[in-house]
Amino acid sequence: MGSGQVTDWQGKNVTVAGLGVSGIPAAKVLHGLGAKVTVVNDGDDARARAQAAELEALGIAVRLGDGATLPEGTELVVTAPGWKPDKPLFTAAREAGVDIWGDVELAWRLRGPDAAPWLAVTGTNGKTTTVQMLAEILKAAGLRTAAVGNIGVSLLDAVLGEEYDVLAVELSSYQLHWAPSLRAHSAAVLNLAPDHLDWHGSMEAYAADKGRIYEGNRVACVYNVADKATEDLVREADVEEGCRAIGFTLGAPAPSQLGVVDGILVDRAFVENRQKSAQELAEVSDVDPPAPHNIANALAAAALARAFGVPPKAVRDGLRAFTPDAHRIAHVADVAGVSYVDDSKATNTHAAEASLAAYESIVWIAGGLAKGAVFEELVAKSAGHLRAAVLMGADRGLIREALARHAPEVPVVDLDRTDTGAMLAAVQEAQRLARPGDTVLLAPACASMDMFANYNQRGDAFAEAVRELGAGA
Repeated sequence: MGSGQVTDWQGKNVTVAGLGVSGIPAAKVLHGLGAKVTVVNDGDDARARAQAAELEALGIAVRLGDGATLPEGTELVVTAPGWKPDKPLFTAAREAGVDIWGDVELAWRLRGPDAAPWLAVTGTNGKTTTVQMLAEILKAAGLRTAAVGNIGVSLLDAVLGEEYDVLAVELSSYQLHWAPSLRAHSAAVLNLAPDHLDWHGSMEAYAADKGRIYEGNRVACVYNVADKATEDLVREADVEEGCRAIGFTLGAPAPSQLGVVDGILVDRAFVENRQKSAQELAEVSDVDPPAPHNIANALAAAALARAFGVPPKAVRDGLRAFTPDAHRIAHVADVAGVSYVDDSKATNTHAAEASLAAYESIVWIAGGLAKGAVFEELVAKSAGHLRAAVLMGADRGLIREALARHAPEVPVVDLDRTDTGAMLAAVQEAQRLARPGDTVLLAPACASMDMFANYNQRGDAFAEAVRELGAGA
């Protein structure tokens, strides 16, 4: 099916793999273009049957409980991003010479000739925040834009709906794996840490999929100076002539970098004389919250916006307009001189490490489902910030063992419970251990599903427990 635009979908046999947030819109769009669509899905539960009925009413064929078999005559497979590359369906497609696209690839191919360029962001942590910051900066410059992709507006809706000047696109490693012809205007890889290795098979494969975001970039490949792996991916990328490598750093920037000088975010990349001059963009205090990893997110967003020609004032105004999502280093309350912070979104060790680095003296509430993670490095790096730790959840023992090895002097309370009421007990224990000036930080470094429906519910339970403390204070 080549790499160009597909203009004639009439009668083309397309198999959509997976009912869900990307599969259902893809099936409807392809059906609307005249393709003969068959949706295959592993599950066959009540929800899947309801979704299937909705699609079948439109004339779309659905096969439930059979996601492994390639329907006869399939000319293209469009997959939900989470389906693993080693699934039998994909093996059969490859053997039959059938292309496999993700929803991002489909959206990219369906763009019109005058479509808005994409400013793309990936990384293990910080993607959503950076894309939201970027969208605010672009809006502050008067541009028609939206935060799309793995967040907010669906990419298919964005490329087929209203007209935009530019799109701020969040892309996961899964989405990038299935998007071979994507070519962004400019792109950033924020950081790389082991994640989703069960899906990708190895750290090398995971990194390679992240690195696809740089392929064919026109103006800037934005990398993290503190994370050499991101710069290595830029070196390996095949980009358009004249595309530049642009670094971001929490230190003073070298030429072709953005960084921080005396509490000011500065640009030494998109200025006339980058050897001798720098452009002030914003103050650190314009970033909410001004934690180190969040300043890095802001610099990455600023770099992409500046690559698109956005003026310095729009960077400042956009960062000021940005408000972080709930449960991302959200300050809940101060009780008796102790600050309580909800970072329930820190569901892996890399995110928790960034969170723990943001405060001087912490009573750390952690634990949950480890998803195969190890905690040695996290604890070793963060030990100097810990006043105490309160552990709960199914895999708390792994964190307890890492604390015993790398921070034996830190008091640990092991709550041997996984019921939802454990959060109130954890907050009460943390209050007992904290001193005025400390931060009680919920940064679990684990997934939440052993005790809660999701990290939002876990964060809400923490905030509710803190409010109970405050009421009794």
